[in-house]
Amino acid sequence: MTTADRVTGLAAELDLRLAAADGQLSTAYPGEPSGRQPVHTVYVPADRYTEDTVPSWGREARAVLAGHGRTAHELADALGLPPRTAVEVYDRVRAKLEREPVEDLRIDFEDGYGNRPDTEEDAAVQAAAKALATATADGRGSPFCGLRFKGFEAPTRRRGLRTLALFLEHLGPLPDGFVVTLPKVTSVDQVEAMVLTAERLEPWYGLEPGSLRFEIQVETPQAILGADGTAPVAWMVHASAGRCTGLHYGTYDYSAALGVSAAHQSLEHPVADHAKAVMQVAAAGTGVRVCDGSTNVLPVGGSEAVRAAWRLHARLVRRSLEGGIHQGWDLHPGQLPSRYAAVYAFFREGLPAAAARLRSYRERADSGFLDEPATARAMAGFLLRGLDCGAIDAAEVHTLVGIEPPALRSLTR
Repeated sequence: MTTADRVTGLAAELDLRLAAADGQLSTAYPGEPSGRQPVHTVYVPADRYTEDTVPSWGREARAVLAGHGRTAHELADALGLPPRTAVEVYDRVRAKLEREPVEDLRIDFEDGYGNRPDTEEDAAVQAAAKALATATADGRGSPFCGLRFKGFEAPTRRRGLRTLALFLEHLGPLPDGFVVTLPKVTSVDQVEAMVLTAERLEPWYGLEPGSLRFEIQVETPQAILGADGTAPVAWMVHASAGRCTGLHYGTYDYSAALGVSAAHQSLEHPVADHAKAVMQVAAAGTGVRVCDGSTNVLPVGGSEAVRAAWRLHARLVRRSLEGGIHQGWDLHPGQLPSRYAAVYAFFREGLPAAAARLRSYRERADSGFLDEPATARAMAGFLLRGLDCGAIDAAEVHTLVGIEPPALRSLTR
């Protein structure tokens, strides 16, 4: 028997031995999802949401920019950006606030709305659902949208279910990119309950099977470390039957639950970093994306206060991006200029090196780096994210890398 024959026989034996593991790997870890990920999620209390909310946020954001960052030089000074970077991003930020000020929006019936009498919340649910349907139909919505309802803890369970069901009843067809947020998750059982809820609601309201998808909000210590020493958030992802699209970090609930005082609750506190690192590991390769939380220091008041809040926000956004988390929460229209300026600066500053290395990798040229396929996928993903949010143009990618966006997207797989 030749070596080739022996290897063929051994390989066949290993195929049989590893078949179950191969199947489990491909099912549980299908890889990164295709398609665009929004750079942020905006939370709007349900009683403040109207069909004009997205354009209104754009107008307010442009007014804040005009008042406190009238030129690229002023924006650079406000955010601590290099002047050259500010020049590159300034017009792009203004155009973004005009064209697409909000990428992802959640109509909030949870903490941002509070506890109200049932009749009052029912009326707000119906009004918000109809407003979202109207905004979607006439082009005033956002590319991604959804609602956050009260979670499956015992005291709020019935109210949350009622809100979700009424919203779907009055919404009609689901808008593209629609997702619901399940908050304050403390157990895998709650995720399984959400799967059951989605399966029941879809036929009730004429929705396609599997179309009602959800995010898991990670804001309790029980989601990060269970009594048995495991990380329940990992089990939660796999218990979602493919319906979970994201893990969203809840800055303030989580920090408070660990005894962090209000003055020190932040996206960059060590307890936040630990939780998000666990979330990233749990989500890696599953097709579920991780989203950072918010900062509650709002850009309001005088110019000094606005600029200080912008500088903090931009620094935190940049920190998340450098840590591999590409999405976060925004809570106020005044945060949109600093969000997009920080995101665009990140991609503009990284564009030359990423494009040059990816071109060298494709052409097998000497770049000074020994890049592997995984690194090439990461560089292609970096460029795609920049394209999706408007920080980078397709013409730039073609000039610098020599390929069109579809070919770039294929490199990420």
